Amino acid sequence: MQDAEKICELGQAVSRTEAKSISDIEQICELGRAVIETEAKAIRDLTARIDHHFATACRYLLNCEGRIIVMGMGKSGHIGKKIAATFASTGSPAFFVHPGEAKHGDFGMITHKDVVLALSNSGETEEIVTILPFIKRLDIPLIAITGKPLSTLALTANINLNISVEKEACPLGLAPTASTTATLVMGDALAISLLQKRGFTSEDFALSHPGGTIGRRLLLKVDQIMHTGDAIPKVSYDAFLKTALVEITQKKLGMTTVLDANNKLSGIFTDGDLRRAFDRNDDVHITPIHQIMTKNPKVISQGILAAEALHIMETHKITALIIVDENQHPIGVVHLHDILRAGVI
Repeated sequence: MQDAEKICELGQAVSRTEAKSISDIEQICELGRAVIETEAKAIRDLTARIDHHFATACRYLLNCEGRIIVMGMGKSGHIGKKIAATFASTGSPAFFVHPGEAKHGDFGMITHKDVVLALSNSGETEEIVTILPFIKRLDIPLIAITGKPLSTLALTANINLNISVEKEACPLGLAPTASTTATLVMGDALAISLLQKRGFTSEDFALSHPGGTIGRRLLLKVDQIMHTGDAIPKVSYDAFLKTALVEITQKKLGMTTVLDANNKLSGIFTDGDLRRAFDRNDDVHITPIHQIMTKNPKVISQGILAAEALHIMETHKITALIIVDENQHPIGVVHLHDILRAGVI
């Protein structure tokens, strides 16, 4: 009897532990949702502040003959670095200057052709306020992003963009959370507005991102990875299936081009065509390849992006594309694996 009671007590203890665990999970999730809702509201509130002040700030930035100098301390500094990087990668040359370092020599990085974008939620950040007279002495535009429209920075600036928030997501109201999110979003709004006004293209974007996946997607062309010359699988129009089978095996691209007497492309014979030929019991020794090849295959021209070639392959569910010249002579073949090996994904 005692053993049964102990088992029941143990079961009840486990149930209480599990219930507490579930309660803790629900509480943590609720806290996370509250943070997201607070910051989402801060972003939504910015919509009404995209007005003539925002348009004027954009005009200053568009007319900048030098660089956009972004400044901020603490968390605003971290956000400022991201904003400067976004400007620079989207066609608006920019870099971040630490206001504390600016007081000790780095102010020399700012020229009379630049525009300063200063970030401070309070608008009273000492390191920034200290150098305001020097910025004004250069007689260059000063754009402020603050949460206090009547602060020293906001009143000194040519234009102030208001990112004030109803409350921070931090329950103590101390850690910059909603305010830094609002600042980042306002910076993105400026950068992308400038991008579109400048007519910035994907090719321009690629030149700012020569490395990594973005660079490969926007810069790599099929010419750089296609198989050429003797590496192109090819058989004549009157060749037999056996010859095509050997060519496919040797060149290892899962296909072969089929050429007419003038070396123009007549068709393509693929692994899929081969399987269908075997299903029909076609004799490899006497079956002419032109009878079972795929006519009018998908072809591309030299110079197209590898990413575009990949899109064509995905759309038509094929694994290889033939690159032809203006006379329909094959000059290369690119396989899906070539594109994937190049990192275009």
